[in-house]
Amino acid sequence: MKDIAIVYMCAGMSSRFGGRIKQFAKVGPAGETLIEYSIKQAINAGFSKIVFIVGNMTERPFKEKFGNNFENTPVFYALQTFDSKERDKPWGTAEAVVSAKPYLDCPFVVCNGDDIYGENTLKILAEHLKKNKEEAIPGYKILNVVPDKGSVNRGLIEVQKGYLKDLREIFDISLENYKDKGLGKESLISMNAYAFHPNVLKMLKERVDEFKSVNEGNRKIECLLPNEIGELIKIGKIKVMCLKTPDKWIGITNPEDEETVRKELNRVNE
Repeated sequence: MKDIAIVYMCAGMSSRFGGRIKQFAKVGPAGETLIEYSIKQAINAGFSKIVFIVGNMTERPFKEKFGNNFENTPVFYALQTFDSKERDKPWGTAEAVVSAKPYLDCPFVVCNGDDIYGENTLKILAEHLKKNKEEAIPGYKILNVVPDKGSVNRGLIEVQKGYLKDLREIFDISLENYKDKGLGKESLISMNAYAFHPNVLKMLKERVDEFKSVNEGNRKIECLLPNEIGELIKIGKIKVMCLKTPDKWIGITNPEDEETVRKELNRVNE
């Protein structure tokens, strides 16, 4: 069996954090940063290769912190760039994954660098890639991934007989309005964690290239990973299993989430 890579999307920096890199927030019981805590879970889960998707602002601090090795696990960096004369932001999460293509000649899990999915979740995804040729995604109930305050964007999963029928990004979901958006308490949500095989990258690149061509001149529009995976499913290019996970998802969206994550990780490790 070849390596199984864990790919972290860490290119963007949110203005709400005042220039701080939220993945470096110290939240672990031993003072680990959020990203370190997640990587240790991934190594324990059987991943043997780490790829960071970084941007112009995050490339240097990530390289300074992790170098080319983390706890005897090789580390690689994929740079997602954009021309600031033509655009206000990068082309989105689908393009971010495509930017890591040169480093992914093996099955991989791609996920957010500011989220902690749980060691059991990562083990489930790693074991799936060892035994199956199909893609996979963990599904979380909506009420477990929407914050008590504020709104977030999430990928809505539609499942039929254990496989995804559709996946699409839903914007500005909150506890107050999720029913107005046609969602229910049992609705399943993606947290941008996917188990993929390398052949998916070629299909994603074709879709990203087409998206860029169609939207040339639009400075803000983004090519979003949930939407592109959903389209590949609908046209029959890929099959994606929806996997159950016993873990609770936790992550940092807003600065106040840091303390929530810290308390949760301390509780889990007591």
